Amino acid sequence: MELRQLKYFLKASETLNFSEAAKALFITQSTLSQQIRQLENEMGVTLFERNSHEVSLTEVGIQLQPYAQQAIAAADACMQQAYDLNNLLIGELNIGVTFTFSPLLTETVLAFAKEYPHVHINIFYKTMAELMEMLQHREVDFVLAFKPTERYDRIESHVLFNNRLTVVVNQSHPLATKKSITIDDLQAYECAMPAKGLQARNSLDDQLASFFHKMNIRIELNDVNILLKLIKQSKLVTVLAEATIHDEDDLVAIPLEMPDNNMEGCIHVLKQSYVKASAKEFCKQLCHSRAILKYSSLANIL
Repeated sequence: MELRQLKYFLKASETLNFSEAAKALFITQSTLSQQIRQLENEMGVTLFERNSHEVSLTEVGIQLQPYAQQAIAAADACMQQAYDLNNLLIGELNIGVTFTFSPLLTETVLAFAKEYPHVHINIFYKTMAELMEMLQHREVDFVLAFKPTERYDRIESHVLFNNRLTVVVNQSHPLATKKSITIDDLQAYECAMPAKGLQARNSLDDQLASFFHKMNIRIELNDVNILLKLIKQSKLVTVLAEATIHDEDDLVAIPLEMPDNNMEGCIHVLKQSYVKASAKEFCKQLCHSRAILKYSSLANIL
């Protein structure tokens, strides 16, 4: 059974005249008769009573009408849904974001939501490991996070910008005027550090694990927003990616001297997988946002 045959059947049942129905459908009468006959043969029923004077619906034909109408309406709705999704008129966009990327998103989320008001945006803030798991299970459409040290065979990473680890203090802190800071400089200050699992901490662990015993770590926590509030209101020191304090008042980020102080901010997607039109458009807008261009002029991905 084909949708075309149901459309032919409905037009013929409406006009009860094969000649008029064929003209309305822009096909020949013989084509119409052939298609309806094929439909009858496939269903094993007679839909029309035909004689030399008139055409009328059988009881089966009468009963089939509302179902055929529903099927055509559902097919039309499906086509419209596909069109709307492809043209970003409707749909759902699921974005996975690590905490560092949070301040970089505001501009793009507001612009995208204004331009595409009927696309529902879900943003998930979690650790890198949790988000990569969600991506592999297709629970998010893409992930915004720094490049992981662990290899994920099913995931490809597109570099969005380059960043570095910095020592973050408030503007009145004694370290605030320094051009760069060493680990030895930090020994004299109490530190509040991101907890294990957060990307800044992961990078520190990879690069400076042997130096942690030299640091006076008083607090460790997995909420970056609370961590920044502590830094603003005290003489505590922390180490975070520079982008973490984007648009944050009263905070200063000073480069941390370390052998390989480079963190690549990336968009992570599943390899050889379909990418939603809404995901492509969001990434395009993000690449050209002021927040991202502040850290990189490279904005040609996806």
